[in-house]
Amino acid sequence: MGTATTLHFASLFTPDGWCRDARVTVADGLVSALAMDTPPQPEDERHAVGFPGMPNLHSHAFQRGMAGLAEHRGQGEDSFWTWREAMYRFVHALDPDTFEAIAALAYMEMLEAGFTRVGEFHYLHNAPDGGSYDNPARMAGALAAAAASTGQALTMLPVFYAQGGFGGITAGAQQRRFVTDPESYGRLLEGARAALAGLDDARLGIAPHSLRAVTPASLREVLALAPAVPVHIHIAEQEREVADCRDWSGARPVQWLMDNADVGADWCLVHATHVDRSELAAIARSKAVVGLCPITEANLGDGVFPAVEALGQGVRFGIGSDSNVRIDMTEELRLLEYGQRLIHRRRNCLAGSEGGSTGRVLFERALAGGQQALAAPSPLGLGSTADIVSLNADHPSLIGRSGDALLDGLMFAAGQGAIDCVWRRGIKWVEGGRHRNRDAIRARYRMTLEGLLA
Repeated sequence: MGTATTLHFASLFTPDGWCRDARVTVADGLVSALAMDTPPQPEDERHAVGFPGMPNLHSHAFQRGMAGLAEHRGQGEDSFWTWREAMYRFVHALDPDTFEAIAALAYMEMLEAGFTRVGEFHYLHNAPDGGSYDNPARMAGALAAAAASTGQALTMLPVFYAQGGFGGITAGAQQRRFVTDPESYGRLLEGARAALAGLDDARLGIAPHSLRAVTPASLREVLALAPAVPVHIHIAEQEREVADCRDWSGARPVQWLMDNADVGADWCLVHATHVDRSELAAIARSKAVVGLCPITEANLGDGVFPAVEALGQGVRFGIGSDSNVRIDMTEELRLLEYGQRLIHRRRNCLAGSEGGSTGRVLFERALAGGQQALAAPSPLGLGSTADIVSLNADHPSLIGRSGDALLDGLMFAAGQGAIDCVWRRGIKWVEGGRHRNRDAIRARYRMTLEGLLA
């Protein structure tokens, strides 16, 4: 058994709210004692402000390597669909080693941003020619290695991808690295489970890519392979997707899914950008989580999720970094609120009741939704993993603040620059805003990108 350490926070935000003078004792990576209104002891490591690490419920780690490479206009109007062509070109140059190097940078940056668990929506399975590696989970193993080298907690979501469009359209050559069938997907899941075996607190789920990439029959087969695990699916991200789904089935995507699958609290509907009121009501009844990725959704021109209406109906949500064009927990939450302000032309749209703190509502709901979607341990309770973020209270935008004003100041003024330390399972991986392995990870990433982009 390892030696216990105690962290003292002048202010600590917990699932029960703000606490003063909180002593958090950590042993073997878990919270072994939690005391409030207790002065610091001489041996305590003292910090001003702390809160639980945030789950990042949706990531494609390899896309960190192409951040900024699709920001030039092509012929006609650029959209998600033209961006996807750039992604296809990038992905075919990746091998397990370059894949790991890019993922390590992304996972490191997530920790520096206050994300302490990532849901990796992993669909790059096959070799460049479309054939399987000798180990079908070779690329999943690279992700596990990246998580191990950075300290990031991992919920791996191997993707099932069977077709190129609604109605059984055959996948194209550019999609050959993603394609599986139910039998090979079963082997992939077993390999992924083995790859995760050496990681603390790792979780395994499944991810039917989207309704356009699976048939109704294969969706049922895949869901039967792994019951009682997280299920994530892209859905209703673009208007064209909604139109194509209606042409194929006569129903909108979320409507079709609710009518044809047993969607419940273990599901995460990623994006769900284009939903109507009846679909929002169905999502709320199902207790599924909507996975929102405001930076990526803005970057791709997807549209804006109707968050005011959704929260009014009781829809649960979490946040993700998706394409990793920019990894910043505070910006994801800030942009979620700002999108609603631009649409509704008023302020503090998601604050809830009169006098409510927008920063607190955003943080609390994203924390709960991310925890649910990734099957993560409960934050900051006895026996929970010690995944904690501290703030630099001397940041100009936090000076003189207390309670919810700290979260408001963090989200809307200070941003990521106020994050000081990040502990993952009791280990301080980030100090002074810098990951302990930053130099080595960035050096490897630089060599990788210089080779890929030469």
